[in-house]
Amino acid sequence: MLRRKTGYVHRSDTIAAISTALGHSGIAVVRISGPDAVNVVRRLVKRQEFPEHGRMYLTSLLDDEGRVIDRVLAVRFMRGRSYTGEESAEIHTHGGSLIARTCLELAVKNGARLAEPGEFTRRAFINGRIDLSQAEGVLGVIQAKSQEALHAAARTLTGELSSRAHKIHDEILALQSSLEIQLDFPEGETVSDDINGGLDGVISELEELVSQCSAGQILREGVRVVIAGRPNAGKSSLMNALLGRNRAIVTDIPGTTRDIIEEGLIIDGIPVRLTDTAGLRESEDVIEAEGVRLALDAMSEGDICLYVIDSSRGLDDDDRGYMSMLAGRKALAVLNKSDLVSALDEARIPLKKVHVSAKNCAGIDDVKNAVYALACDESLLSEGLNASAMQLEELRGSLQAVREARDSLMLGEDITAGLLGSARVSLLRVLGVDAGDELLDSMFSRFCVGK
Repeated sequence: MLRRKTGYVHRSDTIAAISTALGHSGIAVVRISGPDAVNVVRRLVKRQEFPEHGRMYLTSLLDDEGRVIDRVLAVRFMRGRSYTGEESAEIHTHGGSLIARTCLELAVKNGARLAEPGEFTRRAFINGRIDLSQAEGVLGVIQAKSQEALHAAARTLTGELSSRAHKIHDEILALQSSLEIQLDFPEGETVSDDINGGLDGVISELEELVSQCSAGQILREGVRVVIAGRPNAGKSSLMNALLGRNRAIVTDIPGTTRDIIEEGLIIDGIPVRLTDTAGLRESEDVIEAEGVRLALDAMSEGDICLYVIDSSRGLDDDDRGYMSMLAGRKALAVLNKSDLVSALDEARIPLKKVHVSAKNCAGIDDVKNAVYALACDESLLSEGLNASAMQLEELRGSLQAVREARDSLMLGEDITAGLLGSARVSLLRVLGVDAGDELLDSMFSRFCVGK
């Protein structure tokens, strides 16, 4: 495995945290990791010997005065075989907030310190138990909002992204080495044909990996779907129908919605953030005008726009102007009030169309299916890999560098070799090799305390 380098100064002290949610439950787990972990546990319980790795020992938790305050299970994880790679231990108390906090306080009094957010996983990364992509997989499992997102995170956690990134890195390294040999011994046999074929293979592998990580990011982060349109087109009614409950206020008065309203839902495994916006029109009302400005910003920033049109009213110049803003974007014209006589010339609508009656919830499944189709390639979702925005950017950077390397092959092996070196560096960043403190701080701060 590639060795990871970081400026992070690993603290060799012993840390402790409650790893389960506070509240009433069957059990609560206090996790301890560091060189003094087992000794900390010995100071808290009656039992003094924990010789076997991974074996639960029934014992009693003692307070400062030696009184029994709970019957607990204690387990030891030996160095090199624990989650963090360090000597570790856990105490499983009964699941009450007071007893869990008391156990943690006793651990701190007896040699441990409170862990920082994500510090256990950070130590696992520093000690080589996982790489950065697997750490992202851990976070993905914790934060998964759907079964599809959970499966994508689990595939990353078990090393699928890591192994493929390592394989591609090694293939690029072999190609780069061949080019450098050619530079050192120009009288030798040319390797350009072999290099060109190898580059095509690497590009194909990277394209597939980028596509899978893009699908995984959709599953992880979701998509922002903005509902826009003229006043009284039925935007809020559409939002309520998609959610299956009344979230936005609906009236016949134009301009009822003046602020951004957001709610989440899951569409076939994809997290969706619905954004209802103010009706688009010129207004002298300062508050409504600000709402319209926010609506236009949301239209430009959203991943998908549902432009709602009152089909009983027909199009006007403003509708055509706003829809022209969506040219080349992922957008859908939602022709609302299909229960009324239509006054639309649908041929003049430049977007893909779907007919609904938000009031009667007719056609809502068609909207959901269209959003799903716009959001992703269904064939990729089942193969998605959990990746952060940073990792996806690095993978795309690596792919771009290899493409440029292929195009530059006839210009000189030295240029191609340099571009392949850049591609390898991007892959190393995906795996966390050469990760700096700033990146690690940002990454592990997203974890909860105790993980």
